[in-house]
Amino acid sequence: MTSLQTTVHGHCDPAFKAVREALEESFARGHELGAAVAVYAGDRLVVDLWGGVADRRTGRPWLPDTPCVAFSCTKAVTATAALALAERGAYDLTGPVAEWWPEFGACGKEQVTAEQLLSHQAGLPALEREVSAAEAADPAAMAALLAGQAPVWTPGQAHGYHALTFGWLAGEIVRRLSGRTVGEFVRAEFAGELDLWIGAPPEVIERAARLSAHRPEGASESAGGPAGEARSGALERLARLTPEQAALMDRALNNPHPGKGGYNNPVVLAGGWPAAGMVTTATALAAFYRDLVAGRILAPGTLREAIRRRVNGPDRILGVDTSFGLGYMRPAMAFAAPPAAAETAFGHSGASGSIGLGDMEAGVSLAYIPNLMGSALTADTRAYRLVKALYSSLG
Repeated sequence: MTSLQTTVHGHCDPAFKAVREALEESFARGHELGAAVAVYAGDRLVVDLWGGVADRRTGRPWLPDTPCVAFSCTKAVTATAALALAERGAYDLTGPVAEWWPEFGACGKEQVTAEQLLSHQAGLPALEREVSAAEAADPAAMAALLAGQAPVWTPGQAHGYHALTFGWLAGEIVRRLSGRTVGEFVRAEFAGELDLWIGAPPEVIERAARLSAHRPEGASESAGGPAGEARSGALERLARLTPEQAALMDRALNNPHPGKGGYNNPVVLAGGWPAAGMVTTATALAAFYRDLVAGRILAPGTLREAIRRRVNGPDRILGVDTSFGLGYMRPAMAFAAPPAAAETAFGHSGASGSIGLGDMEAGVSLAYIPNLMGSALTADTRAYRLVKALYSSLG
């Protein structure tokens, strides 16, 4: 094994040194290009670490304020915006979506509830036609496409990961009932002071970390525990797919296609994709969960009800077990967590290996954002090791 020497910068409370050691190990094994991790214990920022390279092409270093696209970590922020409106009485979570979005009632969806929509039960995991990155920047048009589709399973009878469509479905709650896009609502209501954008401005895109799909030379494989099991389960799932299942999964994960440059494409980063386009720092995402756990964004009762498991078990799209509350992932194969976090952690992971996590009982939050794409479909051992290190530090 070749060791890739990278200095990890920043602050780490001695009580949480295991988190620093886990990040340093990931760099040493060659599992990172650039990355950052942040942890809040209550309102104390006890871990704020970063290191490596933000852009492999230029060698630009990762700095404390380097933002990066966080993929599906976006979903938890979008869901929070939708839940804030429910808390204010703008709509009924258990009522039909068609009550406030009449067009959605077409094609057999007249009884689909907002609760089903937010828990991946609506049966609309993929768009029926190809959509460009530019088209995807128009939330009204994307919502109209989904409103005109028939569900691929009976809503409420199964769940399957709405990898990209979730954003425009949940986002339509925000757009119709607040008159603002998800990005506008989030900035105005609870992220105005944070380095967190769903629809990043040009100056943020310019300094954002650039994603890379290949591991550095000399990197070693390492998989174990729940995250390793999830990766094995994902690979087994891929081997068993019928052509029809593979086509649906491909559409769910890859349409809209981000175009040239993938998720480095400025059109995507500026487009405000509300399921996968958030650009943020680890510190800001951890601060979002800090405020959420502390009751500053949603009332504690609202959040407890939102993280209650609505679905749990085999996912119609991913195949491995997933578990969701209302927009938030709960520990399962696709959101791996150590035993100490199994009943209390919530949040969301992202395709790069990123994760945002909160825990009301432990009073902690964590965010990890890398720019080297993970090698697992549904879980990432790097994030799992950091989460495990956090909970071991809590004793």
